[in-house]
Amino acid sequence: MSSAPTTRPAGTGVAAELESRFADAILDTQAAADGLPTLWITPQRVRDVLRWLKTDAPQPYRMLYDLTALDERVRKNGHQQLRPDFSVVYHLFSFERNADIRLKVALHGDSPAIQTITDIWPAANWYEREVWDMFGIRFEGHPDLRRILNPPGWVGHPLRKDHPARATDMPPFLLSHAKETAEQERLRFHPEEWGLKRQSEQSDFMFLNLGPHHPGTHGVLRLVLQLDGEEIVDVVPDIGYHHRGQEKMGERQSWHSYIPYTDRIDYLGGVTNNLPYVLAVERLAGITVPPRAQVIRVMLSELFRIISHLVWYGTFSQDLGQMSPVFYMFTDRERAFSIIEAICGARMHPNWFRIGGVADDLPQGWERLVREFLDYMPPRLREYDKVVLQNRIFKARTQGIGACTRDEGIEWGMTGPMLRACGFEWDFRKKQPYSGYEQFEFDIPVGERGDMYDRALVRVAEMRQSLRIIEQCLRNMPGGPVKSDHPLTTPPQKRYTMHDIETLIDHFLNVSWGPVIPPGECSFRTEGTKGAYSFYLVSDGNTMSYRTRVRTPSFPHLQMVPLMTRGRMIPDLVAILGSVDYVLADVDR
Repeated sequence: MSSAPTTRPAGTGVAAELESRFADAILDTQAAADGLPTLWITPQRVRDVLRWLKTDAPQPYRMLYDLTALDERVRKNGHQQLRPDFSVVYHLFSFERNADIRLKVALHGDSPAIQTITDIWPAANWYEREVWDMFGIRFEGHPDLRRILNPPGWVGHPLRKDHPARATDMPPFLLSHAKETAEQERLRFHPEEWGLKRQSEQSDFMFLNLGPHHPGTHGVLRLVLQLDGEEIVDVVPDIGYHHRGQEKMGERQSWHSYIPYTDRIDYLGGVTNNLPYVLAVERLAGITVPPRAQVIRVMLSELFRIISHLVWYGTFSQDLGQMSPVFYMFTDRERAFSIIEAICGARMHPNWFRIGGVADDLPQGWERLVREFLDYMPPRLREYDKVVLQNRIFKARTQGIGACTRDEGIEWGMTGPMLRACGFEWDFRKKQPYSGYEQFEFDIPVGERGDMYDRALVRVAEMRQSLRIIEQCLRNMPGGPVKSDHPLTTPPQKRYTMHDIETLIDHFLNVSWGPVIPPGECSFRTEGTKGAYSFYLVSDGNTMSYRTRVRTPSFPHLQMVPLMTRGRMIPDLVAILGSVDYVLADVDR
């Protein structure tokens, strides 16, 4: 970010609204590469500004989309007047305006603190715990401020710039008897510390530990259930068993070499995870992607949407007692993977998108493979309608159970099929089109009651809409290049290497170290397989990101599980978890 001006220019839109009402609270406005209104707010007034934006502003910003922080202490292109040591970033979204706003608060000192906003948005609970865990920023008044992604005994705050980023930067791990005893004591469960309450003075707690599961599985989740007989009184999710430091790794990888890591955040999403990241980098760098590359991106993303939904469809029906559908649906998944493999050379993690386009052009024969899949899938989906959706037991186990309203969903940061199941027709592919989605015809499936059955109906209908989009890609695939000619694309065009020694050196550096992306910050959001998925990138004018923030849908969705399960039975909880369609790698990151 460039230096802040001495005299702040007059804002427009929501910035002007805020300046007219909270002039004393606004320290500065900032230009961002993504064009979002970005304002620096005083720590003392940020709660007032946030509350007004949520409840009193015309066309309010009702969703706390994200809450994160930055360690600004070694940033060269940060705010030259405020010079914060740390900054807290609030990202809000207004459905009425179809617009975002970013508020930033400058904090100073090694042990910064700011007031909690959990009383304004309940969704802030986990986000604030994450910021405390990773940055050591204390949120005063938070009801349960403890670590969330790292073990209770972890020393330090990993996303601070002075925290080691590699194992080689740390001493060998040693577990003394005293340390082992201390770690075991930290694991002791104290219900009151977790926010659980006794029913009365005469009653005692009754608990059931659901999980943690074996670390050999794809994710590890612990749910502590407070029970009254078999009825669930309360649920406390415990996450962070498989935290992999995805955001820290973003600071140690070049802009290009970080792309494979995005595949693994939601391991069922494949290239769908690449898309918001490369779009954010492209916007920072001012890169325009050719039309053919855009359509290829859309086609592959929709194939992965079907792949992800098929995994959910089969495993969800299995959670409810149907053993056969998962085998048929995984067979269908393999057919889709055969297309991915033919185009990309890999299946689950193809790592195919590049900054500026895609890795290579479509291979010979791709049209036949896609056409065969388009002819194959609709009859299969009709068969599954009969076997699963019309099954009386499936309906009895899902209808009217695990429901939430549209307002509750917005309050907790729900997006994607989960929110659409509540009857809210909202899809970022249509509302804020990217990668050429505005050229495609497709519908937005919605539910009515927001229960488990509606979530199933929406996801199944989405697969049919994805097939419509893929059909249009097949019929209307444009010609031309699959990579931008921009000098900051990665890898750079090899034909520019032999002009002279300078271009050869430049090519070598761009391949080995990656491009130097101009200073700035940018957030880009896409409609992922499970909901809204975004990267918030801060460049300090280097070959690596200064801050890489990943906002995933599973994190807020899993935080909602207690709301959807209180008063239900234990078997309902297992089914509700399946209906959410979360991935622990997406939660723990």
